Amino acid sequence: MAIAGPPRSLRGISAVVALLAIGAVGCSEVAESAKDGAKKVARQRSVFSLDIGDCYNPNGKAEGTALTVEVVPCDEAHQGQVVGEFTLDKGDKYPGEAGVSGVADERCPVEAQKYAPDTWALPRGVALFHYTPTAESWVTGDRAVSCTYTAETGTLSASLGTAESLEPAQTTYLTGSNAVYETLWATQPVTGEVEKDLAGYKAQAKAVAAALETHVGNLGDIEGTEVGKLRAALTKAARSWKTAANAADADAFYLAYDAAHTGIDPNKSVAARKELGLATTVPADEAEVWAV
Repeated sequence: MAIAGPPRSLRGISAVVALLAIGAVGCSEVAESAKDGAKKVARQRSVFSLDIGDCYNPNGKAEGTALTVEVVPCDEAHQGQVVGEFTLDKGDKYPGEAGVSGVADERCPVEAQKYAPDTWALPRGVALFHYTPTAESWVTGDRAVSCTYTAETGTLSASLGTAESLEPAQTTYLTGSNAVYETLWATQPVTGEVEKDLAGYKAQAKAVAAALETHVGNLGDIEGTEVGKLRAALTKAARSWKTAANAADADAFYLAYDAAHTGIDPNKSVAARKELGLATTVPADEAEVWAV
């Protein structure tokens, strides 16, 4: 199984096996290391058998294909956790590494949010990666994709799963908020110039306006002063996105687009999130995830 993200390999296992072979030499340090090595070996699991919620440490740092990882209790230090999974459409022909990764890039954020809905609560430095079938495993019938949150530096010390602990109002808020974010980026035109793809940008604006309207409608069922203020602000933002969607030319689009983006500034949702008991630290600009 191939993984997109930090390197993973089996190189670490041969060293562990060698250590086990010299474990009984009378040296307490070596004996302790051998015990740790035995535990690591016992915890090895095939990447094909990973389940949502599994916390793990990769073996080694070589790029390429991974066959096993060390699955550990989530309250122990670990580098990654499986937060979503799905099965690719069956077919006789392997779609290529880029084809498989493209589907995973699109699906994994959605799957991950089912397990860890509040992306603001993720530890700093955590990024979304995925294990995908290789050309070789595809031939054997492998179609599974495992989506993982991985610490690019340091380690994690607890499970990232929060879905089951959320109150109904929190779930309602996060569902709508995440949908707006996903719509914004899923419909982002390739070109950075509106003049070169006005139709594409207008289509994005229409989709975002629709997602915002759904979000605003659902916020109406949630009590709270700050939530009410956010609902009013997002209602105004939705109108700006609609105006952008109906712009006659690029100049008119830019005018509406500026107000539309300002209207979904994540900083404006901090007070409502605090009122709902959700994370309030706005992700950094370079973060993979944020939402209004």
